[in-house]
Amino acid sequence: MYSVVMNGLSKRGHTQNTFDLLRVMEQGNAKPDAYIYNIVIDALCKDRMLDAAISLFEEMKQKGIPLNVVTYNSLIDGCCKLGQWEEVRTLFFEMVNLNIYPDVCTLTIVADGLCKEGKVEDAEEVMRHLIGKGVEPDVVTYNVIIDGYCLRGQMDKARRLFDSMIDKSIKPDIVSYNTLINGYGKKKKLDEAMHLFHEISRNGLKPSIVTYSTILKGLFDAGRTNFAEKFFAEMLSTGLKPNLCTNCILLDGYFHNGLVEKAMLLFYELERKREDIYIELYTVIDGLCKNSQLDKARTIFEKLSLIGLFPNVITYTTIINGLCLEGLIDEAKDMLRKMEHNGCSPNNCTYNVIVQGFLKCGKISEMNTFLKEMSGSDFSFDASTVELLIDVSAKDPSLLNLIPQFHSGS
Repeated sequence: MYSVVMNGLSKRGHTQNTFDLLRVMEQGNAKPDAYIYNIVIDALCKDRMLDAAISLFEEMKQKGIPLNVVTYNSLIDGCCKLGQWEEVRTLFFEMVNLNIYPDVCTLTIVADGLCKEGKVEDAEEVMRHLIGKGVEPDVVTYNVIIDGYCLRGQMDKARRLFDSMIDKSIKPDIVSYNTLINGYGKKKKLDEAMHLFHEISRNGLKPSIVTYSTILKGLFDAGRTNFAEKFFAEMLSTGLKPNLCTNCILLDGYFHNGLVEKAMLLFYELERKREDIYIELYTVIDGLCKNSQLDKARTIFEKLSLIGLFPNVITYTTIINGLCLEGLIDEAKDMLRKMEHNGCSPNNCTYNVIVQGFLKCGKISEMNTFLKEMSGSDFSFDASTVELLIDVSAKDPSLLNLIPQFHSGS
């Protein structure tokens, strides 16, 4: 009974209640065993309360409660997520010394953590090492490392690993295909992406909405709008319904390719159905601004409050960017003040948009005044602002002095 309740609490994110129930259990007749402790340790690790998890882990040792691979996997996962690789190494060797051998779950956790840190080669090396020790990776492990290579744009290595998985008689799942297709799409290698897409059904799998959405984005990014529309029609014919991501890809794809009328027709259709209207409004405002249709963007923006929605920092920043693109810096500043007045705090992106607006319009003195006001805040230039400053400094070299003062260096 305790384990069922504690499992439910931990899965709902009630970590403190789970921990408190452990302490209650310790006072009763039914003493907690390794399974109960593992539930609590896992909950603490998932809630990034690693110190508390390690303390409980040490408590288990003192009480002679047997540790197992589940205990170590939870702790290793927690350490990986916080980038504490020395602790991971210590735990790894400690479990081996206790004759608790890593399993495929351990391998996948470590590989995932390394890939998220950009250490994909290290992740593959760990996999090879554990294969040599008799731990066989599964499709999830391969997917994690394939995704790591795709995120770095190393598609040859990603494909090599995908093929080696098949050679080992591990059947790729739809996640494997979606990961590779997404990687090829980002590299504008649409022929390879389409080849993989057609391979899915030949291998007895069905393309998911994620598969179709990924291909659609690649087609729109490459300017192949006619093919994208045919592909979308094919998707609908299979019975799949577009989700929020698909709708945003369609809207953004139309705007990106200058097909404003098609984008607006789709938007009005979605508005009529009241589907994810808030996110779509942001996409439409951004698309209209980038297509020099600021008046229409303003109309949509002002419509937010009329339908019971309130602009967030992304929406405000988007309309401010639109005003800056049109050279309407004073109006952009007014919108910034309105934003603050309405209780929506600007973020670093908002301020960078304004600074870039000053630079593009050549309003250097006004920008300097604005930056003086910002000197006490956490504001810092992003890469785009620094690049623009360097370009503009050809006319005014003194601008370069601003970079060390406001650039975070990241």
